[in-house]
Amino acid sequence: SLVVLFGATAGAYGAKLGSDERELILLVWQVVDLPSKKVGTLHKSLVKADNLDLSDQCREVSGLTPEGLGKAEPLDRVLQQFSQLVSSDLKALGKSSYTLCSDGQLLIRQVLHPETSKKNFLLSDCFYSFYDLRKEFHTCYPGSAPVKDQSIKTMAEYLGLGTDETEEDFGVWQVKTMVAIIFNMLSESCNHIFTEPETVKYKYETGPCLLQLFFSLFLFLSSSKSETVDSETVIRARGLPWQSSDQDIARFFKGLNIAKGGVALCLNAQGRRNGEALVRFVSSEQRDLALERHKHHMGSRYIEVYKATGEEFLKIAGGTSNEVAQFLSKENQVIIRMRGLPFTATQEDVLRFLGPECPVTGGKEGLLFVKYPDGRPTGDAFVLFSCEEYAQNALKKHKEILGKRYIELFRSTAAEVQQVLNRYMATPLIPTLPTPLIPVIPPPYTIATGSIRDCVRLRGLPYTAGIDDILEFMGDATADIKPHGVHMVLNQQGRPSGDAFIQMKSADKAFMVAQKCHKKMMKDRYVEVFQCSGEEMNFVLMGGTLNRSGLSPPPCKLPCLSPPAYAAFQTAAMIPAEAALYQPQALLPTTRTPQASAAAPPAVTYYPAQAAQLYMNYTAYYPSPPVSPTTVGYIAAPPGAVAAAAATATHTPLLPQPGALVRMQGLPYNTGMKEILSFFQGYQVSMQPLSSILYL
Repeated sequence: SLVVLFGATAGAYGAKLGSDERELILLVWQVVDLPSKKVGTLHKSLVKADNLDLSDQCREVSGLTPEGLGKAEPLDRVLQQFSQLVSSDLKALGKSSYTLCSDGQLLIRQVLHPETSKKNFLLSDCFYSFYDLRKEFHTCYPGSAPVKDQSIKTMAEYLGLGTDETEEDFGVWQVKTMVAIIFNMLSESCNHIFTEPETVKYKYETGPCLLQLFFSLFLFLSSSKSETVDSETVIRARGLPWQSSDQDIARFFKGLNIAKGGVALCLNAQGRRNGEALVRFVSSEQRDLALERHKHHMGSRYIEVYKATGEEFLKIAGGTSNEVAQFLSKENQVIIRMRGLPFTATQEDVLRFLGPECPVTGGKEGLLFVKYPDGRPTGDAFVLFSCEEYAQNALKKHKEILGKRYIELFRSTAAEVQQVLNRYMATPLIPTLPTPLIPVIPPPYTIATGSIRDCVRLRGLPYTAGIDDILEFMGDATADIKPHGVHMVLNQQGRPSGDAFIQMKSADKAFMVAQKCHKKMMKDRYVEVFQCSGEEMNFVLMGGTLNRSGLSPPPCKLPCLSPPAYAAFQTAAMIPAEAALYQPQALLPTTRTPQASAAAPPAVTYYPAQAAQLYMNYTAYYPSPPVSPTTVGYIAAPPGAVAAAAATATHTPLLPQPGALVRMQGLPYNTGMKEILSFFQGYQVSMQPLSSILYL
C-alpha cells in the first residue's frame, strides 16, 4: 500500500518548498491499495505553526489565514493523528504495511525532517522511506519531462487528466490527482512496479569513509596525493559555533544523506576549529538540496552554505599514515580530543585519568598521541569510546587536572584526527626561511627618548582594537602624530595587552590629546589617556613599569623580561634585518584599511597600507615580549633588491655568515638575556645583543 502525502508551509511553494525555513501548516493524505486499486478516506489537517505570519504566496495559493491556523493542532499532535488514521484506513482495506509517496523529495527531506529535529521530537519510521512520484513517473514514461522539471500539473497534462485546481480545496486536488496518476501507471499498458524507495539515513555514520582509508593506504605506498573526490557532492558550511561537533552538523542537514565520515571540521593555524566545515553527501542531488539550506539557523546563528570541491575535502579529510587509518578503522566509535596533556604523560596516565567509568575502546589501542615529526609530544591525543554514554562521562572531566595541568576535552571527528596529524607531521624541525625581506622605510628607525612629555599612553583598549581604531578614536588629533608613532604593547603571548603609546609632534599636542580623549569610549569600553615622556614610554616598552609620581600613568601590569641593564634604550634603536626573516605568523595582526582623518596629511603613513603583502614586526625580535617598539612593516624584496640593499645598509647584514645563527629550544619562560649569555660563556657572541638574540 501507498500513503499519498502532500504538504505546504507558511512560506515558499513548489520548487522552493522548505528553502526559507518556514514551518509546515498543511498535511493532506490518502491510502492507496495497489493490488486492488482501492483507496481509503482522504484526510486534510491544518497545522498550527509557532509563527503564523503567512507569506503572500502562501495566502494566494492556499487560501489559508492565520485565524484558521490558530485553531489547529501543533505538528506533533497532527503526526500522531496521521499515524492513527493511516492504521485505521489500512485495517479497513485488510492491509498492515505501507510506504509514503510524495510529489518530489522536498516535503520529506526539506520540511518534515528539519522541522521535527529543531522541535526535538522523533518522526516515526515511515518517514525514513518513501517513493518520489516524479522519479517513478519518469521511469514509467521516459519520454516525459526531466525529473527536475516535473510537477503534479505537468504529469497530469502528460496523461491528459483534468488540471483545474479551482474545483477542489488546496491540497485535496493535489492528492486526488496524484492518486489518478498512480492508477494510470498501474494500468496494463504500463504495469509499473514500485520497487526502490528513497531512503533517509537514521543517523550520521562516523569514522573514516572507505575513500579515506584507501587514500591513507595510497599515501603510504606512493607518497602522492592524486586521489580525487566528486566535487558535485561537497559543500562548505561557514559560521558554525566553535563547539559544534560532526553530529551537530549532521543534525543541521537532517533529512539529507551525508556520506560515511563525510563531515570534516576545518581548523585554523593554531589547530582550533575556525567555524567552517566541509560536508560530503552521497550524491549531487543531496548536495543541491543542502545548498538550499543557505542561511538556515543552527540555534541562534545562521549558517552559510556554499559549493566546495573534492580537492578541498580531501585536503582536510585525507588520511596521513597507516597508523591513523588503523586507529580510525574501528566502526561506530565516538572520538574525543584531549588537549593540554603533559609532555611526559603516558598511555597509562591517560587511562587512569579517564577512569573505569569511561573505558577506552581496546585499551591502549584506543589512544592516539599526536607528535611532531621528531617524536616529541604536542600535548594532544585522541581517544575512542564505544558508546555515547562513555563519551559523555569523559567530557565531564573537562578541565580536570592531570599532573600539574588541566586537560581540555572536546568531541572530535575522523576528519579532525587526520587534519591535526597532517598539520603536525608537516611541521619542519627548523622552519625554512621565507623570501628575504627589506624595510618599507629606510632603517635605522629611531624611537623617541628624553624627558619631554610629547607622548601619550592609552590604557584599557579593547583587545580587538587595531591601529586604525586608535586613529579613529583620536579624531582630528591624528594630524599631530609623528610618522610611525603608534606603538601597540603586547603581552608574553604576543597578544594585545590593552595598552598603546603614541608619539605626538610636541608636548602641547600630547597635553591636548590627553585632556580631550581621556575616558572617551572606544567600542564598548572607555579608554584612559595619560601624557608621558619618551623615556617613560621606552621604559614600559622594554618591560619595565611606571610609578604613580607626577603625571606618569599607573603601572603597566606586564612581566619585566628585560634585565635592569637594558631597561631602556640609551642609543637609537633600530630593527635588525635578520629579525624580519623569522616572522611568527600566528602572531601577525591582520592589516586593515586605515580610516584616515580628513585633517591628516595624506603623505603621512602611520602603519603599512593593505595594498601590499606586509609583515608587521611586532614581537619578532629582542626585547620581546612584551615590546612592540615600532609599526614599521616589511615586504618581500624584488629580485636583485636584496643585494643592493645589503650594499648600502648601515646595520647588521641579513645573514652574517653560514652557521652564525643557532636556535635554542626548551628555554624556561622566565629566561632573560643574562642567563642566555651566561649559558654561552666562553664563546664569542655578537657585540650587539639587541640584534643577536631573537625571542620566538
